[in-house]
Amino acid sequence: MIVALTISDFALIRRLTLTAETGFTGLTGETGAGKSIILDALGLVLGMRPSKRFVRAGSDAAEVSVTFELDRDHVVWQTLSAFGIAADPSAPLVLKRIVPVSGGVRSFINGQIVSGARLSEIGDTLVEISSQHAASNLLKPAYYRHVLDEFAGNGALLRRYGEAWRRLQEAREARKMLEARIVDATEQQAHLQHMTDELEALAPVPGESVRLAAERSQHMQAERITEIVREAMEGFEQGKVDTLMATTLGALERVTSLPGFDQASSGALPQALREALASLERANIEITEALNGLQALSHCSVSDGGALERAEERLFAVKAAARKHRVDPDALGDVLSRLKAELALIKSGEEELRAARAKETDAAACWRTAADKLSRARRTAAKRLQKAWQEELLPLKLSGARVRIEVSQIEDARADANGIDAVDITVETNAGAGFGPLRKIASGGELARFSLALKCAAASQRSRACTLIFDEADHGVGGAVAAAIGERLVRLAEHRQVFAVTHSPQVAAAAQTQWQIEKTKPKKAGKGLGQTRVRVLDAKTRREEIARMLSGLKVTPEARAAATRLLEG
Repeated sequence: MIVALTISDFALIRRLTLTAETGFTGLTGETGAGKSIILDALGLVLGMRPSKRFVRAGSDAAEVSVTFELDRDHVVWQTLSAFGIAADPSAPLVLKRIVPVSGGVRSFINGQIVSGARLSEIGDTLVEISSQHAASNLLKPAYYRHVLDEFAGNGALLRRYGEAWRRLQEAREARKMLEARIVDATEQQAHLQHMTDELEALAPVPGESVRLAAERSQHMQAERITEIVREAMEGFEQGKVDTLMATTLGALERVTSLPGFDQASSGALPQALREALASLERANIEITEALNGLQALSHCSVSDGGALERAEERLFAVKAAARKHRVDPDALGDVLSRLKAELALIKSGEEELRAARAKETDAAACWRTAADKLSRARRTAAKRLQKAWQEELLPLKLSGARVRIEVSQIEDARADANGIDAVDITVETNAGAGFGPLRKIASGGELARFSLALKCAAASQRSRACTLIFDEADHGVGGAVAAAIGERLVRLAEHRQVFAVTHSPQVAAAAQTQWQIEKTKPKKAGKGLGQTRVRVLDAKTRREEIARMLSGLKVTPEARAAATRLLEG
């Protein structure tokens, strides 16, 4: 249900925050006070097409937000999850829309920016607005099947049907793809065999293109490496490093033969001698190893023209094959596997195709069973709903009207994920006038009452929309008819939250809560804008408002007495 609505700089509203209650809330006020503005603001935040005219004159942007508290099992949580929108079922759900004077409209769900279309999809699961305008759900044939399924409680049947439909589509698509593969492979057999033979002869190995490229680069640099090694060897020879090291070591070793300088001698000078000698010995070993390393490098760097040529040929062949098949060189093995599979399919195709067709046939049988069960449930429910709906029309000044809910099966080729049925609603508003489509026959006022009667007929069923809003369902009626409308709105409010914009004192008196919409004039005539405001009425002010609705501009004692009687029921 809606728990709060905040509107800023929207049309004649400067700033308005409303806290909503459960049950039935009536919205009243004089003509032109701004009742439609409240509905426009709510429609905007639920995904209605935005307009710059919504922005209050002199403001930068209009902003509307609505907060819902919903059961944990409400369908909206699954929908939000499917859309990737973070939401906690134990926390309120907040929808917000901002319409700037310049720039794009921004839509938010729980602070996360979403498209207007996505906001509308979510809004449809939360609030249903019934009005006299063309946007009424009863003008949308797609709505008929939905409301019938809700009345019938077809949720489980719909889920089973949907799963059977999905399996059939998957089996059918798999069979079609297999048929196309077999035809293509048969037509391309010679070409497939040629490409397979080529790749088998090439015998590609994953990672070899990188290895071959490195090997090729090394072979190409061999001559340069040989020259560098020769320069290094000459440096050793020209510097006579080995002779120098031998001379130095020999000199220090002679010092160790002097008295007081043997290994057992102590003192700073013998210790320094031993350390210097040890360092020279390590250096001599490192120099010898370095010289050996240079000699080994010299042997390895000898250019092998044949190896370079072989590496280049192999690398070019692998890359050419990769370009031909438009893949990375490392994927050539996968290409070969696919080619072999396509060739094998030519031989095993008929057997695989028989299995695929059998799977499709089984899926089609399951789908047909599920579709027929759903169709039968809809036809049975249509009779019950039609009867209940017809009975609800009698007290709503539509006693001469008759309704028909027609369920007909469509061709299998036109079936979709929601079934094989087309649901249509036809009405006869005057006896003998003949039946016609509801969306074409009913007037604006009649349409609102048809909608109210339908919702009352289905009131025992759980609607996906937790909040219902009626815009002047009492248009053009009064007295007993208006009282009947009020009674039906109260009955609807037993199952969900209901708001109704009304000019009828009988309907307003039936509400558990009443909001008065009023428009204030600017402080100075001709300067500034008026403002639309909303007051939640207490018992006293509510009696005055209903008395005004009864008597007009001047509230009389008789009107107050009549208002009291209405409120007391």
